[in-house]
Amino acid sequence: MALEAVVGFLNADIFLIRMKKSIEKKCSERGSRRSEKTVLHAGALKESKLILSYMARRTFSSGRHRQAIRWNGQDIRTHGQALRQVLGYLPQDFGIYPEFTGRQFLRYLAAMKGLPGALLNRRVDEVLDVVNLEAVADRKLPTYSGGMKQRIGIAQALLNDPELLIVDEPTAGLDPAERVRFRTLLASLTSNRIVLLSTHIISDVEAVANRLVILQQGRVLVDTTPEELLAKTTGSVWSVTTDQATALQLQESYQVSTMVSQVYGITLRIVSATRPHEAAVVVDPSLEEAYLLATGRQAVQV
Repeated sequence: MALEAVVGFLNADIFLIRMKKSIEKKCSERGSRRSEKTVLHAGALKESKLILSYMARRTFSSGRHRQAIRWNGQDIRTHGQALRQVLGYLPQDFGIYPEFTGRQFLRYLAAMKGLPGALLNRRVDEVLDVVNLEAVADRKLPTYSGGMKQRIGIAQALLNDPELLIVDEPTAGLDPAERVRFRTLLASLTSNRIVLLSTHIISDVEAVANRLVILQQGRVLVDTTPEELLAKTTGSVWSVTTDQATALQLQESYQVSTMVSQVYGITLRIVSATRPHEAAVVVDPSLEEAYLLATGRQAVQV
C-alpha cells in the first residue's frame, strides 16, 4: 500500500522530504520517532552509502530504548548489505574528476558499484537521458554549470536503480531556474522509490511535500501536512504598516517574518496568536510563517 507521495521532515537547520514508495513495505518505522530523527542526522553526514547503517549502530546500540531501522522488515545493523544494494546517495559536496567527461565519470562509478559490462553502458545511457544530460555527456566535467553538476550527481546515484535515494542540499547555490529544474527532476523520480531530500530552502518543501514533520532539537513538534499546518496558522499572521520607531518596537516584541520599507512607512508581517497592533490585519500565512509559529523562532527579512 503506497503512502504519502512526499513526507517532509523539518529541523531548525535541515528539511527532509521523503518521496513516494510503499513505506510500509520498504522502510518499517513502527512506533519509532527515533528512526525519523536518525534519518535526519544521516542526511547531514557527508559519508558514503553506509550512512544509514552507521547511524543505526551509533544511535541505537546504547541507552534504555533500543530501537532499530528496518528495511523490508530486516534490521539494517545485521542486514546492511541488503540496503546498500538498493541505496543511492548524493552528498551536498561530491568530488568530480576534472579529466573525465560526464559519460566517463558515470562509467567509472558504475564499475565501482559493480555493474556488469553489458548493463553498465546501457544504464549510463539511461541515467543521462533521465537527467537530460545526453547532449553534453562527452564534455569535460569542469565545463558543467552548477545545476548540470548536480544533475550528474543525481545520475550517479541512480546508476543502481535505487529503491531509496538520499539527496543532501541539492539546490544549494543554484540559481532560481536551475532550482526549479532540479525540483522537477526529483519529483519525476518518486514513482518507484523513496527519496529523502535535505534542504534549507522552504520553497523546495512547498513545491513537493504533502506531509510534514517538524523536528527541533531531536523532538518531533508536528507531524502533519503543509495544508494542515497552514490551516492551523490561519489567523496568526498579521500585516501592519507603521513608522520606523513603532516597527522596531514590534520587532522587539513579536516574531516578524518580513519588514519592508515603503514610501509611506514600514510594512511588517508578524507571526502572533494575538493582534500585535491596533492597525494590524490578518493575512494568509506562508509555510515559512507556519514553521516559525510552530518552532517559536525569529526570522526577519528586511
